[in-house]
Amino acid sequence: MSDRSSIEWTEATWNPTTGCDRISKGCDNCYALTLAKRLKAMGAAKYQADGDPRTSGPGFALTTHASALTVPYGWRSPRTVFVNSMSDLFHARVPLPFVRRVFEVMADTPQHTYQVLTKRSRRLRQVAGKLTWPPNVWIGVSVEDQASMYRVDDLREVPAAVRFLSCEPLLGPLTGLDLESIGWVIAGGESGPGHRRMDPEWAAEIRDLCVAARVPFFFKQWGGHTPKSNGRDLEGRTWDQMPLAVPA
Repeated sequence: MSDRSSIEWTEATWNPTTGCDRISKGCDNCYALTLAKRLKAMGAAKYQADGDPRTSGPGFALTTHASALTVPYGWRSPRTVFVNSMSDLFHARVPLPFVRRVFEVMADTPQHTYQVLTKRSRRLRQVAGKLTWPPNVWIGVSVEDQASMYRVDDLREVPAAVRFLSCEPLLGPLTGLDLESIGWVIAGGESGPGHRRMDPEWAAEIRDLCVAARVPFFFKQWGGHTPKSNGRDLEGRTWDQMPLAVPA
């Protein structure tokens, strides 16, 4: 489990599950799958001495890691934590009792702020009423193109303290995007071999919507062969806005 993260909009990562399946165009060049394959090729151990799951089951199969549930208790200083950078907590094969255990850990460590991001918005909406939502849990959905915008409506039904959108990799314009009840938007281009180009107008349109609605906007990257290939400036400035943390 990474006590520090290179992802610009978070500080640490926590993976109580690993592994996933492709469900939309945004998954085509999944960095988590690429990383898992690289670790396996290097002969990396499945678990480090601290119980950190570095890869998943066979291939990139969904795997739960009960031993990882204790990790946040060991972090002494408060931090912002991206939950399941290598998976999706609302994947159909994550049992609801395990999801509840993850939420119990988050509620039991109110000094941390947790960012949960999913593409499985339908399951999220279906089980949201069966979960207790502590104020330190933010929930977001990935919205990479027009076909995935239904996830925003699903997200609005969830009683999270902060609801956010990750428009990364942004693969097309999000015409008609409605930011009602949305508290934060991240946007960015795709990186890595075979990356797909993001049109600057797509990012600027989302930025303008956020400014008009007074929704914090975070522009992560333009993308390219490496994440930092083309920088982070959008029309002459960086956008690093974040929601205000909800007091514990």
